[in-house]
Amino acid sequence: MSFDGSFTHAMVKELNALVSGGRVSRINQPYDNEMIITVRSNHENYPILVSANPNYARVQISRIPYVNPHTPTNFTMTLRKHLSGSVLKKVSQIDNDRVMVLHFTTRNEIGDLKEMMLVVEIMARHSNIILVDTQDDMRIVDAIKRIGSDKNRYRTILPGDTYITPPKQDMVNPFSSELNMDKINSLVKEFPNQEVLAAELRHRIQGLGKDTSLFLAQTLHKDDSTKNNFKDFFSYFDNPVPSLLENKSSSLFTVHPFDKEDYESQRFDTLGELLDTYYETKARKDRVREQGGTLIKVAKNELKKNKKKLKKLNKTLENTKHADEYRIKGEILTTYLYKIEKGMKSIELPNFYDNGNPIKISLSNQISPSENAQKYFKRYQKAKNAVIYVNEQLKNTHAEIDYFENILSQIEMAEPSDLDDIKTEFKNEGYLKHHNKRSNSNKNKRSKISKPEAFYTDDGVKILVGKNNLQNDKLTMRDADKRDTWLHTQKIHGSHVIIKDFDPDDKTIETAAMLAAYFSKARDSATVPVDYVKVKHVRKPNGAKPGLVIYDSQRTKFVTPSKEFVDNLRQNKSAS
Repeated sequence: MSFDGSFTHAMVKELNALVSGGRVSRINQPYDNEMIITVRSNHENYPILVSANPNYARVQISRIPYVNPHTPTNFTMTLRKHLSGSVLKKVSQIDNDRVMVLHFTTRNEIGDLKEMMLVVEIMARHSNIILVDTQDDMRIVDAIKRIGSDKNRYRTILPGDTYITPPKQDMVNPFSSELNMDKINSLVKEFPNQEVLAAELRHRIQGLGKDTSLFLAQTLHKDDSTKNNFKDFFSYFDNPVPSLLENKSSSLFTVHPFDKEDYESQRFDTLGELLDTYYETKARKDRVREQGGTLIKVAKNELKKNKKKLKKLNKTLENTKHADEYRIKGEILTTYLYKIEKGMKSIELPNFYDNGNPIKISLSNQISPSENAQKYFKRYQKAKNAVIYVNEQLKNTHAEIDYFENILSQIEMAEPSDLDDIKTEFKNEGYLKHHNKRSNSNKNKRSKISKPEAFYTDDGVKILVGKNNLQNDKLTMRDADKRDTWLHTQKIHGSHVIIKDFDPDDKTIETAAMLAAYFSKARDSATVPVDYVKVKHVRKPNGAKPGLVIYDSQRTKFVTPSKEFVDNLRQNKSAS
């Protein structure tokens, strides 16, 4: 089910029940086009995610942690100026459309009460967040996306403009008393096919996404009581049972555990919890792609370049296999110089390396016999030197390919906050240029590396997990005690994991191995080998790339990675 008008209706009810009458305590913008407005209500903080993300636009109470940028945006500062300390009076919806309005009561510069609206238009790539002053003729104060007349002739969204609602559609609000059930009943009879009926309903009833209309069509075809079925269906949006429907390949969120073939349902206490679960991975990857676009591009380009180089080196190495032939021909020519006459283009001589069988040797008619022999010795020496050079280049190129494959794997699993370390690493390694004078003046200064994620076992043992190469190096080579236990997936790109215990039991080692397997490229594998050893047996070769270490004396544990296991472990914050 998409975040359509009907789902918006359900979310408005949930927000009113939880945060209406609450006071705004914090306003942050952790990601592009997404705000977190924290409202204090009934002695509890509710972080309201207000998103105009083109792919995941929505409004919900979200408990997913986030990291704020160092410098707030202009839009953030505008919201703080007008809404900090204000009271969220109510949340409303325009008809059954995907437009949600947060109504705030605040005070102006002289202390008089005034009302402000934060309008959230949930419309895919046209989604927007707009601050409106209701007591100044609906004047737009600012918007997270400013829209000029060159982009939209119907309405502009710029500071100082009058706010105009999106164009109304000629459709019926299913929650309105004006609904004509006779028309709905005739549609059900006219279109027995559920998909065809769903398409017709989408054209006539406001706020129906594709999945919602299909579930509605399914409900209406249950029996002949169209009116009751219709009423029952939309009652789910007033009294939702938040449900996640999943099969092996896809998932969708709904307000009710509808029957869907081959799908299993999981229920949640609130719509916010449901959306957190549904969007956690999808939104994280999208944010990483947005913020780490340059890093991904650099890594992919370098990977492509090195794979191309690898092919050329292998071809060159193949050609050097003829080096011994050049030496043999040179020695044979030297032995039989007296038989060679200047001006010959080839000669056939006995090969004393092959039982005297004749070998045909090409000659240059422009040089002397001895010069022809020396020419073959030079070609032999050149090929011999090339073997040493090419093997060294092959080693370096394989290391580069492995490095960038590891980087792409880290980016895929990264949180947006982890990208700064990877960016710093790329700059240090020379893969990213410093684009301005300020960064040039500071490029030799050591950047602060973010902290690894900490987990705690039931017994209070601390386990640290590095999320990128700089974290891994610092964690293993600088911060860890030599008596701690180090873990890493065997021959698979992944995180360095440290058990902060000198003598961990088998259960603790297995817990850490589960973390090492989950935070690796083998996250989705059934069985993953994880090596573990004391930190004193881990070494970093001279000149090695960030994150690369070698180790010995290891033992191996086989585990099956589990997201549920890691999520449960994250909730255990009781440090020893």
